[in-house]
Amino acid sequence: MSTQQNTAIQSVARGPAMGLFERYLTVWVLLCIAAGIAAGQWAPGLFHAIGRLEIARVNLPVGLLIWVMIIPMLMKVDFGALHEVKQHVRGITVTLFVNWLVKPFSMALLGWLFIRQLFAPWLPAEQLDSYIAGLILLAAAPCTAMVFVWSRLSGGDPLFTLSQVALNDAIMLFAFAPLVGLLLGISAIAVPWDTLLASVMLYILIPVILAQAWRKALLNRGQAAFDAAMARIGPWSMSALLATLVLLFAFQGEAILRQPLVIALLAVPILIQVFFNSALAYWLNKKAGEKHSVACPSALIGASNFFELAVAAAISLFGFHSGAALATVVGVLIEVPAMLLVVKAVNASKAWYER
Repeated sequence: MSTQQNTAIQSVARGPAMGLFERYLTVWVLLCIAAGIAAGQWAPGLFHAIGRLEIARVNLPVGLLIWVMIIPMLMKVDFGALHEVKQHVRGITVTLFVNWLVKPFSMALLGWLFIRQLFAPWLPAEQLDSYIAGLILLAAAPCTAMVFVWSRLSGGDPLFTLSQVALNDAIMLFAFAPLVGLLLGISAIAVPWDTLLASVMLYILIPVILAQAWRKALLNRGQAAFDAAMARIGPWSMSALLATLVLLFAFQGEAILRQPLVIALLAVPILIQVFFNSALAYWLNKKAGEKHSVACPSALIGASNFFELAVAAAISLFGFHSGAALATVVGVLIEVPAMLLVVKAVNASKAWYER
């Protein structure tokens, strides 16, 4: 094991699990909703001007914010840990099965059931397809940086956490666009393939390359230099996310004021997906005979989402005003409280798991 990888494992295992922004993410999102709606009502001309700053359907201010949001998170990913997946083949197999074969398809099914069937009378008819698209985008992007947080809170194996995040991100480079395209097609939603592929390049491929190059340059100067840099740039991600949410809700304000129940209705399939997939991964790891310290991060990565990527892709594909963008933001809103419940459940059930 290399010195850099050993220090990466130590950084996953040590330190405060959640910072102020992460712990109260739901509060900040609610404040951004209020601020965005108010700003959109007071200065609609300003936000319409921002919305027109596009090149090839890519909104320039949002594109910049997304890069600032995603790159510091991707710097935490150690692709050098990929060769370690063989150490926990059963746990990795469960993770890949739930993340890529269960989670996106179960979300598409839940979207059809709740959005097109049960909740359709209370939702704007013209946005039903867009809401489902947003749910699919949310489920097709496995979580990256926040998994390290959940792993620390649940006593997860840091080497397994590193390796499964690296493997999921490597797969996402190639599988995100085909999977989203397939599920949108199955859901009878038109797929703008050129924009979808451009989103993958802009918000996955290029940020990964830049983040890993920056990571390598910092680690060449020593772990202390890397830790100091991450401490400085880490808050950039959350600040950029919150600024993006203010912009988005400035455009979504009218729709939310007309139908304030829409956020609660969209939260239902997302919450079911979180609890179903985490329970499935946790149970499958137990049946496979994996350790509890492996089952926890495996279950948690199966439940959480790379919501920053989902928000970026939804805005690029469908626009600020779309139901898809709103659906992905609901995922941000409920991420922390839902995942803290999952962490509490896996910690409380350790004795049952190891029985």
